[in-house]
This record gives sequence, C-alpha cells and structure tokens, in this order.
Amino acid sequence: MFSREKLDYSATDLPDRVKLSEQESLSAVQAHLAYMQKRHSVRDFCDAPVSQEVIDAAIMAAGSAPSGANHQPWYFVAISNAQVKHQIRLASEKEEKKFYSGGGNDEWIKALEPIGTDAHKPHLDIAPWLIVIFAQRWGEFDDGTRYKNYYVPESVGIATGFLISALHHAGLTCLTHTPNPMKFLNGLLGRPASEKPVMILAVGHPSEDAAVPGVAKMKKPLAEIMSIYD
Repeated sequence: MFSREKLDYSATDLPDRVKLSEQESLSAVQAHLAYMQKRHSVRDFCDAPVSQEVIDAAIMAAGSAPSGANHQPWYFVAISNAQVKHQIRLASEKEEKKFYSGGGNDEWIKALEPIGTDAHKPHLDIAPWLIVIFAQRWGEFDDGTRYKNYYVPESVGIATGFLISALHHAGLTCLTHTPNPMKFLNGLLGRPASEKPVMILAVGHPSEDAAVPGVAKMKKPLAEIMSIYD
C-alpha cells in the first residue's frame, strides 16, 4: 500500500544484468520463440492436479510486469475450490447464453464460428484452477483516500501476458474467457468496486483427446505484423 509520506524518488543501482553475446542473444530468443509457438489455447482439460506453488510462482511472475507509475493495478484470484468454480461456470454460462442467443451482433458471432465456441463452458469446472484477473481502477493510500492509477488496461494486459507465458513455461495450458458482463465476479469473489474483472483463465493440463481449431494455427507472418525503419 502506498503512503503519502513515501512518495519520493530514490535511485538504486541496476540489481540484475544479463550479458549475452550477439549470437547467444539470437540463440536465446529463437529458443524462446520455438517454445512459445508450442503454446495453444485448449478447451479440453483433464482434472490432473496442479500445485498451488506453481500457481503462486506464475502470479509472482505476472506481478513483476511494468506498470504505469509502478502502481501495479492488478489483482489475481486463484480458485481451486470446486463449488466456487461451479458458481463461476453457472454465472458465466448465463451471460454467454444471452450473447449467443442475440446479445452479440451477427458479425461477432460469425467471427467466432471457426473457433467452435458456444455457451457451454465445462472447462470452468474441469480445469484444476481458475485465475480471475482484476484491473484496479483506483487505489487507496494508507489513510483511505483514493489515488488514480495510470494506463490500467495496458498495465494489466502486460501482466496477463507475463502470466500466460509463465504458465506455459510451467508446462500448463490455459484458456482465456471473457463473459460479458463480468460484474458477477466481484460479488462471488468478494472484490471491491474499485476493481474491474477483465478475464478468467482456466489453467491445467490438456485432456488426452484435446483438440484445437485448425484456424488457431494460422498466425500472421512477420511481414504483416512488423515494420522496420533502419
């Protein structure tokens, strides 16, 4: 928690340095690329357990992400309790049924057809962990007065990317889920009005018969996602 009396600048020598040769750097990033290309969003989970220590470390990695003014405007709720997971599934499916029955526009629903999704979300029960990511729209000083958080969507997006990468490096798969609206999560998980739920991650191991939509393997080539000015 921030304190009004401690808002001063203090320089600290860079504590960690990674020194690689140009070839070592290239080899390292190519190895990372190859491993990240093995990441897949999976909807078919098995119920094999995942230790809390793994989840803790992954969330600590997420918490190391950069953020606007270093306010770290995120909060993560990790759930393994079967009853709470089922409550989340029921509430999510209620909102999803509204979406697929007309709440979502035709273009949006059409865009989802190659992904093969519908309102049925059994993975929310089956996956051993659900991680709900909240964005903190404002914070509080230790005297209870509010302060503004900056670049909240950008900061939480970066932290979420760190989290997904950490989970993948732990040998786990995850699936992003964003029912709309998600206000029910504040009530179910006891989170304050200052926090906006932005995503549910189902986390675990894929089932033996897990499949992914073919379109998911269609990634844009480098020329379509990058420009260079040298």
